[in-house]
Amino acid sequence: MKSKKSFVVSGIFAIISILWIVLVKTYDVAQIGPMDTSIGFSHLNSWCHEFFGINIIWYKITEVLGILALMVCAAFALVGMLQLVKRKSVAKVDKIILKLGGLYAVVIALYVMFEKVIINYRPIIMPDATEPEASFPSSHTMLICVVMASTIMVLDQYIKNKRLALIVRVACVIIMVITVVGRLACGVHWLTDIIGGILISIALLTAFSGIKEL
Repeated sequence: MKSKKSFVVSGIFAIISILWIVLVKTYDVAQIGPMDTSIGFSHLNSWCHEFFGINIIWYKITEVLGILALMVCAAFALVGMLQLVKRKSVAKVDKIILKLGGLYAVVIALYVMFEKVIINYRPIIMPDATEPEASFPSSHTMLICVVMASTIMVLDQYIKNKRLALIVRVACVIIMVITVVGRLACGVHWLTDIIGGILISIALLTAFSGIKEL
């Protein structure tokens, strides 16, 4: 029953994410991006971008948090690899590790897809780029929210010390909040990109919650 509810919620947020993409592509579109790139929700996005401006410090902070999220993924991958070597069978690797691997694979697939199917372009041209890059959804927001929230979901299976587990949970929540705020404040994404990243993350996490209980 719990899994069914999770899948229903995931489906709802998947539909909301698709509708959000449609709105971003069609509502209040104007050429407000660099090199006259067209951006949806142009008045809202423009106001928000002008309000926060560009902050390189926040950008660097969120980049570090992105690396931290990748290290968490690597840690779970290492646990799975050690179990595979020791138990000599993929079937004997913890199911939750395999399910996490599937979740991470979906995040990577979505990242690649949105690099090819461009919904929005960044509000600025990055220093190492010569033209506007894909900006929707905020990949950092999606990556860090999915990795940190899924870590919270499986934590009890790998950290038995309740105090340490609580500290890790709080740290994961703080990292997610800092990422969402920091990615908006640094000025490399539009507000709609951040919202898109959050909506997709919720869809993925609720699906993972259901799969985890199977």
